[in-house]
Amino acid sequence: MSASIGTALTDAARTLQANGIDEPRLDAGLLMSHVIGRDRAFIVAHTEAAIAEQQLKQFEEFVARRAEGEPLQYITGHQEFFKLDFEVTPDVLIPRPETELIVEAVLELVHADTRLAFADIGTGSGCLAISILNEFQQAHAIAIDTSERALHVARRNAARHCVADRLRLVQADLFAAISVNDMFDLIVSNPPYVADDEIDRLPREVRREPRSALVAGPDGLSVIRRLIRDVPGHLRPGGHLIFEFGINQDHEIHGLVNSEVWTTLEIRKDLQAIPRMMVLQKK
Repeated sequence: MSASIGTALTDAARTLQANGIDEPRLDAGLLMSHVIGRDRAFIVAHTEAAIAEQQLKQFEEFVARRAEGEPLQYITGHQEFFKLDFEVTPDVLIPRPETELIVEAVLELVHADTRLAFADIGTGSGCLAISILNEFQQAHAIAIDTSERALHVARRNAARHCVADRLRLVQADLFAAISVNDMFDLIVSNPPYVADDEIDRLPREVRREPRSALVAGPDGLSVIRRLIRDVPGHLRPGGHLIFEFGINQDHEIHGLVNSEVWTTLEIRKDLQAIPRMMVLQKK
């Protein structure tokens, strides 16, 4: 006998709450929406409707995975970022709202019709590069990542959002595979910035994400240090480096910025008023 949507949701929310999920009802609703292919407004309005047996089985499997701490986005395979829907897998970092600050900064700094040449370092799902390409129809980009599997995800996302012809994907460690003749107007990055000894203190969901996209040495700044040092060799004068960083790292990063090379234009705070993103301009 099939269960109703409402009964399945109630049971799922109870299971998720018992396993320490912060928003059990919300996550249950999102999983239900994914399984039956209807939006949450439909679910709210049709709690008495029956859910097919096969769909109920799949829903219960997804709830069990979520209860074990698997991120919701890896279960559904999707995450929205800056107006676009991105495929995500356990091979890539899950795009987060604070990273949208980078796209917003680019939109403020660069005119929409500019023939922008830019690079995205540590592209993961491709969310940054693809979102910027979507906003700047004359732009071209190189997206770099050390992970071949991540680049496969980025390639599918680029095709999905019709920017593949303007995006070159490169497997490399920062600029190792980039010619000295490749110069950019802009370089963006959401680099790893978690210190080695902090990884075990992160929420269990975050610990499911790729370690290489999270951890960056004893102080969490090993990649940012290299970015600030190496980017000028690939950035045109007046060009910008925009990158995300972690909580309480802004003061130490200030000390890494060579004032003879860079002008610090802005440190932007996220929605929790935490310093989160830096904009540097090459002199």
